[in-house]
Amino acid sequence: MQETATDRLRIIMGDEGLERLQSATVMVFGCGGVGSSCIEALARAFIGRIVIVDKDVVAPSNINRQAIAFTSTVGKRKVDVMAGMIRDINPACTVIAHNAFVLPENLEGLFDECLAACSGRIDYIVDAIDTVSAKLALAQLADERGVPLISSMGAANKLHPECLRICDIRETERDPLARVMRKECRRRGIRRLQVLYSCEDPIDLFARGQGQPGERVLGTASFMPPIMGQMIAGEVIRQISGVGCGKAREGGARRDR
Repeated sequence: MQETATDRLRIIMGDEGLERLQSATVMVFGCGGVGSSCIEALARAFIGRIVIVDKDVVAPSNINRQAIAFTSTVGKRKVDVMAGMIRDINPACTVIAHNAFVLPENLEGLFDECLAACSGRIDYIVDAIDTVSAKLALAQLADERGVPLISSMGAANKLHPECLRICDIRETERDPLARVMRKECRRRGIRRLQVLYSCEDPIDLFARGQGQPGERVLGTASFMPPIMGQMIAGEVIRQISGVGCGKAREGGARRDR
């Protein structure tokens, strides 16, 4: 039998799980460090339709952490490079790319435009954007429309992937971005928001001689945003396929008897 690109995926997902993935639509806001790795993993899971939104171009400083950043892609629009990568992985995937800033004032119109292009169906939303106001607007929109959403919190100044957790925003701790989001979600009446965050205390770069007192200096490790993107993709893939979406078994190192 001839080998196909879905052989290994089919083994773990089964025919029905793979079918659900292939018929699903996922919308990802942001093609940066977290977003680009998430989108790559979604494409490799053979998600049938992927909607991507980003306005940036690839910059030299992106090369340390973004799946689409190479010396050959510097200066190119992120959505164009990302769309090309998706199609190279899975030519059957329908890619809808919007080269647009995500702002609270244009979000609803942008979402409705994408929804119409997807025949009125978006199964999951991924928030991989940086702006707090846009993240909150997206959380509110998803809550009102009843569309599942997972939102990425901060990766800056953190080094320990083992501290990453997926939970509701109300359960987060030690994450400066999550603290702001948590407070604003309460204030705006957002009922729930699933997030990926790190419980690691951010590194004090000023203590290491970086920046000035009161200055917010942000550095990013090469591995943190990609791991976060892959974890978010994993959650989306599990939820859509229905495979492995229950709570992970405790005591993974324990042998069956």
